Amino acid sequence: MPKATMSNQLFPVPSPRTHFLRWTLGSLLLLLIWDFSSLDLVMAHWFGSTNGFALESHWLWRNLLHDDVRLWPWVLELYLLVGMFLPLGSLKRLPMVRRVQLALTTLVALLIVSTIKLYSHTSCPWDLQDFGGVATHVSHWAWGIRDGGTGGCFPAGHASAGFAFMGGFFAFRHVLPHTARRWLAGAMLAGFVFGLAQQVRGAHYMSHTLWTAWLCWTVAAGVDAAVSQLIARNLSRAPAPAPGF
Repeated sequence: MPKATMSNQLFPVPSPRTHFLRWTLGSLLLLLIWDFSSLDLVMAHWFGSTNGFALESHWLWRNLLHDDVRLWPWVLELYLLVGMFLPLGSLKRLPMVRRVQLALTTLVALLIVSTIKLYSHTSCPWDLQDFGGVATHVSHWAWGIRDGGTGGCFPAGHASAGFAFMGGFFAFRHVLPHTARRWLAGAMLAGFVFGLAQQVRGAHYMSHTLWTAWLCWTVAAGVDAAVSQLIARNLSRAPAPAPGF
């Protein structure tokens, strides 16, 4: 028996689904550790003081990296929706079902983050008494407990403008692995840059950005698993070709 075969039998290579599940659960564990580390407030004090956040209205963080890019994720989402039927560029290499997956994943991720924010009682750092506001710091795990501020600050909505497009990695990985990795790198870079911009301005804690990244990744992985299972089921039901054809 070849050595490679024996090695695979003793140490079976995990399936892609198992691999992504490990990444999802492992990152969740690290995220929970961050949540209970109190590092959110430590990082907030890097940029803010009792006089507020000095860079809150800075042209780079507020105008260029916030106000000027707010509509771009929805423009790109519209492109993906149209691309389901009129694909351009690399979208042409994706089968119809994967183009639908990409557009659906991005839209669902954006809507989930926005919906959670809508019902969140967590206020932004700039609302805290530590930074000249009126709220007290309350963990976003303390459901139902208000901190005295305006709330609606968890998770990081602006960061989802980048992270939501991680769905491109899952859609493209089946046919164009290099393109998939570029989508992942671009979505992660944009998400963390947008998250940092809001962190500097006092609009979010780091955990808000990390949770947005995890939520968008989980949505993308879940939709990919469902679509892949649907494709496999349809292939198994397809009639076998007649002999001689």
